[in-house]
Amino acid sequence: MMEPKASPLAGGITWARVCKECGQCHECQDSHLFEYQDDVDDELVCHICLQPLLQPMDTPCGHTYCFQCLSNFLQDQDFCPVDRQRLQLQQCRASSLLVRNLLDKLAVLCPFRSECQHSMQRCELQPHLHNRCPAFKRLREEAEKKKRPSWNEFKGSKSEGDLADAKSTPIARTAQLSGPSEPGLVNPAFEEGEDDTPLRSSLVAEATVVELFREDTDEDLGLRIVGGKDTPLGNIVIQEIVRDSLAARDGKLAPGDHILEVNDVSLASIPHSRAITVLRQSCSRLRLTVMQEKGFKPRPEHLAQPSASPPSQSLNPNQNHGTVIQVTLVKRERSEPLGIKLIRKSEEPGVFILDLLPGGLAAKDGKLRNNDKVLGINGQDLRHGTPESAAQIIQASEMRVNFVVMRLPDLSEEGGEGQSRGARRVPEPQYFKRRSEYMKEPPGGFSSQEKTVSLKKEPRHSLGITIAGGRDGRSRLPVYITSVQPVGCLHRDGTVKTGDVLLSINGIDLTHLTYNEAVTVLKTQTAQNTVTLRVIQTFTDEEEQDGESSTRDQDMETLEGPKEDDINWVPLWTRWLGLPSYIHWCRDIMLMKTNSESWGFSIVGGYEESRGQQPFFIKTIVPGTPAHFDGRLKCGDEIVAVNGLTTVGMNNSSLIPMLKLQKNKVTLTVVSWPGSLV
Repeated sequence: MMEPKASPLAGGITWARVCKECGQCHECQDSHLFEYQDDVDDELVCHICLQPLLQPMDTPCGHTYCFQCLSNFLQDQDFCPVDRQRLQLQQCRASSLLVRNLLDKLAVLCPFRSECQHSMQRCELQPHLHNRCPAFKRLREEAEKKKRPSWNEFKGSKSEGDLADAKSTPIARTAQLSGPSEPGLVNPAFEEGEDDTPLRSSLVAEATVVELFREDTDEDLGLRIVGGKDTPLGNIVIQEIVRDSLAARDGKLAPGDHILEVNDVSLASIPHSRAITVLRQSCSRLRLTVMQEKGFKPRPEHLAQPSASPPSQSLNPNQNHGTVIQVTLVKRERSEPLGIKLIRKSEEPGVFILDLLPGGLAAKDGKLRNNDKVLGINGQDLRHGTPESAAQIIQASEMRVNFVVMRLPDLSEEGGEGQSRGARRVPEPQYFKRRSEYMKEPPGGFSSQEKTVSLKKEPRHSLGITIAGGRDGRSRLPVYITSVQPVGCLHRDGTVKTGDVLLSINGIDLTHLTYNEAVTVLKTQTAQNTVTLRVIQTFTDEEEQDGESSTRDQDMETLEGPKEDDINWVPLWTRWLGLPSYIHWCRDIMLMKTNSESWGFSIVGGYEESRGQQPFFIKTIVPGTPAHFDGRLKCGDEIVAVNGLTTVGMNNSSLIPMLKLQKNKVTLTVVSWPGSLV
């Protein structure tokens, strides 16, 4: 008979000590603990820990162990624990889906048996803890209460009206990250008052493990990735989660997460292209160790704060993107519908209100409007959510449903001077050609080379290339080549490669054109007998050391090779970094805050002794801050100007004061390239 691995949790257990997956107390490096209701078949028991298998791995010699047990064992040994045959972890494979399903269906007891007597399948324990277990909920609420700042700790005394305003802004007491700061890292997330009184609580970041399972081993994860050892960012960072992808459905990863390991392979000291190779490996299970910013308070709390202030003074007010408003709808009975139709838009992530049904609760309340963007419901962050997840939250709610929405300015309204100034007649001119004062060099290690090819051809012969990009696209990319067909003039010439950016054809500038405009020009000029094409190729120092052409071609084949549809192919993120600044298109992003708030982003770059002058890049965006709510800044964006003043030539000591001096409003001019898709 197998000894039980876990015992009921005793009193005095704290939230910090409890594992958030199994509900037991164990060290982070140890396996999860479960209390099984029945005896478990010996065939499902690990030969190392003698407990039911967790993340089972099969060896070539036919034995099965827990992934964690086997990993720890093979750190010191190089043989199978049972038959002592030579063994390496890379030779092992995840057990079959049948075995994993049998293990998931094992019956376990809730670890909080003194308060919760439920039993369930092992795979259902974590959802039970987070959604149904009263003891687990109590521990979480107690921990959140302790993290909330005491308003008596604020500097000076406040009247009741002042406190009401203060509640709409997450202000707390100290402002330091644990651990040594990174060279070149600027943290505008941390600010102090005029008399150096700290105004914020500690920034919380947690390392966590996320497992992604896929039936199709070649299915994309749905992550856009930036960073790498060869870039100023250093770390590998998630820039964006692709809608309806594997990662989006799983819901545990978020933009801004730093990926530290993939299947126990460290990404800390490898360049961007190799990190993408690791993330694109063909396997049924990916185990990601990530560092996640949790903000100055737990993520849901910044949305759950009550506010007695009017909409114009609500959380993160009057941003360039609109006004954030809190609305509470009170149902007469739990099952009463709200009368709201929710949709998502193709051009912007998140959930939007399509319509309010006449006579419904929301329509009678009158505070919500069509086209409002839903940021959160009942404390759940929906900035990257779906209408389905929003509907589930509403259905599970009690009598009160708390909405946090962002309302865009109504450009059709005629008003006074202030209204017309805030409305901006045409918001799209946030994109503009970079001015000459913003000219700069690419980051160290990245460069480019212009190439010109002139050829004579028959008017009916095609150049044999496909293109993508264009300034009308979401990322405002220049027009670039997605494939060079085996039959065609350019393939025979060999100068032009996949990934090259088109500059001009027969003297006609292509760098400012939309996709359709570029196609029209290319077709017209290709009909001539002589074609002169100017392109620009980017490369890295690593490629130069290994041999430019061979490395670049290998890069294209293994990492960026066109799939079924050439028009959807895009280069790696690092390919854009070497482009000269006259091809860049910039975006103005205006953020607004109260004096006591943080801008909510950290940056890396500036002058470094080892690499000289580096551009400034967004490295982290802190949840619950103006940059986070605005939603337009992304990790990996390059800051080229602050309030119209170029950052070229600046170091940390000059940029930090500039950002801190902007008490209520700052305009960042940024260049944003799409992250590499994995």
